[in-house]
Amino acid sequence: MQEILIGGQNGTQVIMNAAMGNRHGMISGATGTGKTITLQILAEGFSKIGVPVFLADIKGDLSGITIPGQPNEKISERIQQIGIANFQHRGNPAVFWDIFAKTGHPVRTTVSDMGPLLLSNLLELNDTQTGVLYSCFKIADDNGLLLLDLKDLRSMLRWMGDESKALQAEYGNISDASLGAIQRQLLVLEEQGAEHFFGEPAIQLEDFCKTDFSGNGVISILDATELTTKSPRLYATFLLWLLSELFETLPEVGDADRPRLVLFFDEAHLLFDQAPKVLADKIEQIVRLIRSKGVGVYFISQSPLDIPEDILGQLGLKIQHALRAYTPKDQQVIRSVAATFRSNPEIDTEAAIQQLKTGEALVSVLHKDGSPAPVERIFIRPPESRIGPLTSQQRDELIRRSPFNGRYEQEVDRESAYELLKRKAEKQAETAIEEQQIKQQKVQAPARTNNRQTAGEALLTSAARAIGSTVGRQIIRGIMGSLLGSRR
Repeated sequence: MQEILIGGQNGTQVIMNAAMGNRHGMISGATGTGKTITLQILAEGFSKIGVPVFLADIKGDLSGITIPGQPNEKISERIQQIGIANFQHRGNPAVFWDIFAKTGHPVRTTVSDMGPLLLSNLLELNDTQTGVLYSCFKIADDNGLLLLDLKDLRSMLRWMGDESKALQAEYGNISDASLGAIQRQLLVLEEQGAEHFFGEPAIQLEDFCKTDFSGNGVISILDATELTTKSPRLYATFLLWLLSELFETLPEVGDADRPRLVLFFDEAHLLFDQAPKVLADKIEQIVRLIRSKGVGVYFISQSPLDIPEDILGQLGLKIQHALRAYTPKDQQVIRSVAATFRSNPEIDTEAAIQQLKTGEALVSVLHKDGSPAPVERIFIRPPESRIGPLTSQQRDELIRRSPFNGRYEQEVDRESAYELLKRKAEKQAETAIEEQQIKQQKVQAPARTNNRQTAGEALLTSAARAIGSTVGRQIIRGIMGSLLGSRR
């Protein structure tokens, strides 16, 4: 049986059975109480037993997980308090990722793969604008037009505005006001750096599921320091997209002795803040079902109450660092948090939450049969890797030595909606000029009363060109991206 030591105190150790690793978990507590170290030791534990890890580095201080830590008096004292045998300072295999491609390999996906549900949430659209965005994706799908990057989406919206009257019968009302609102939101998104995220080559999810030559799970570290500052909504949308894509692509697994992949989502409240009900329902559905794919999801936030109740009830591992009660509302939160643990007659859970020192926590794990163990008050074990960030030189060296170096750095811009619609507009302009010249030369010849191509002609031409090219394939999306909610 494979196990992960979380910590201990007074001769008691709390150990998580790795087979329960896909039952999800929660690390919570006030700022400065030790959540980041707890995340670090869990990531180390999973890596050591061969489980790949994906984590978001919010504060920029988790890169030290790649190199051995340094012994000191406090670490030695904590090792003795917990009773850890064979403690060894060691680093872990890791790969750095960054949506802005500054401190790691670029991470991209396409607009088509993101889908209208997540994209409308990212753009903060109302119901009417969301309906227009769904129509945009449907029209693009019907005509084999790939929406790869933001300029593809802008071109599609512009063309819809030009042909709105002809499109209305089949796709409903497409108002200029809604199209304008979406275009303005796209400009805001670009100012936040989102153009780096949408495009190709798109990230291959299997690159997050690697082990090294020694069988240790590779830890994929997303540098989210700038991302959460510039565009917290883009950060949350990326994590939701990743979760949904993993759910759609990974096969079902039986009862395994360890997870296939573990995800750590810091600042987890951002995933649920202002999410419309349809999106919140999808998130809850995925979290409930993705454990059957061997994926464990671990949320990190200041309070467990930042997580919807339906999801909170599914979390097997609960690690609660200190919370402080300065107001009646704070006291009510602490009472609610204490009630989420299975009681231990030797611990006043509500009082202990307020008494915990830095690096100390209340922990409850799942037994092998899936039942929750009584809460224990423990010291979190010290990490074997460095506490704190790497230098920029150390990080750059690891990026150069990465097996993915050069795979995603060069952006590719293949033929998609922007190019096809631009070519169509140019051809229409040329045709209009030619017809005007003929009309001038042959005044008596019957002239076409309307040189503008109809919407039906435009759609048919788009489809014909798409079918004859590499983009003329059916577009497939996952549970968050599909217009119907499932793959076709």
